[in-house]
Order: sequence, then C-alpha cells, then structure tokens
Amino acid sequence: MKTTAAGSMTLDEFLRLHGGETCIELVRGQVVRYPLPGGPHGYICNNVSLIITPFVREHKLGRVFSNDTFTRTRLKESTDSVRGSDVAFVSFARMPKGPIPDGPLPCAPDLIVEVRSPSNRISQLTAKAMEFLDAGTTVVLVLDPETESLAVFRENELPIRMHNSDELTLPDVLPGFSVEAKKFFE
Repeated sequence: MKTTAAGSMTLDEFLRLHGGETCIELVRGQVVRYPLPGGPHGYICNNVSLIITPFVREHKLGRVFSNDTFTRTRLKESTDSVRGSDVAFVSFARMPKGPIPDGPLPCAPDLIVEVRSPSNRISQLTAKAMEFLDAGTTVVLVLDPETESLAVFRENELPIRMHNSDELTLPDVLPGFSVEAKKFFE
C-alpha cells in the first residue's frame, strides 16, 4: 500500500482527480494506492456475490454491489475518507428502489465484505472494518483466503472468527440467511 505525502485532499478533489481509477482510496485525506489483488481474491469476491445476491433478490431486500464500490467513511476527524468495499449489501430501507446515484454510495451499506489480498495485513483490514462500522455499517465480514476463515465485526462487540462448517447467519441484515463459512472459499 502506498500513500501520497502531499497535503490533505477533500472528497470532491479525490472524486474529480481519481474517481474513475481502480485500486485507490482516500484515507484520512490521503490518496492510498494498492496493488491489484490477483486471481484468488477475485474468485472469492465472486463467490461472496454469488452466495449473497440470489438471497437478496429472492427476498427483495435491497442491492448488492461489488468491485470496490466507493463508500464514504465519516471518521471522528475532519478529513475525508472514501474506501472501496469488495462486496456490499444496501437494503431498500437505506437506499430506496430507483436510480442509483453516481459517485460514492449515498449511505452506509448494511453489510460489507472485505477479502484479504496478499498485500493486506490483518491490522489494516481490522482498521478498515472499524471505519465502516463507525460510518454506520451494521456488519463487516473479513475473509482470509490463506486460512479459509472469516471474522464477523459488529459495533461494540469483539469479532467472531469462523471457519470450515461454522454456520454464518446475519439476522440483523439478512434475516433467514445461512451459509457455511467454507462455501466462500470453495
């Protein structure tokens, strides 16, 4: 991960200069670039979408986004941050049916899934998960392809780690949804 050392950038400046780029985020006013994550990362992100999207559509719950969809995180600091999520679910309660606005999502997703890339450290993903929670996301899942495990983050709770046949349920964001943790990695 590489951060530019120039002065602090606003959200509007970032979107104007870098809004169409990939592998880039605005973190506390600083532009951060990261390497392309590679095949295993993309495969697992696709698995997540293939597992969650049919459930969301069948129950008419909202929309699923992928491919580093920008989400603005409102930190307790005065600087802007726009982070990309690998997969995000936004309920119709948060973003009603209709056209999807350009730019970052207009609200915090209900659920965000991050897949660990070879260049990520666990501490980086934990910090990113906390930013999403601080911005109003209800649940953040962090998947680790190396250990084939996942961590479930919720505000004011310790993360829960799952693997193999552990059953993931998300009653607070996807009522009735259930999947074995290992399915994301198959």
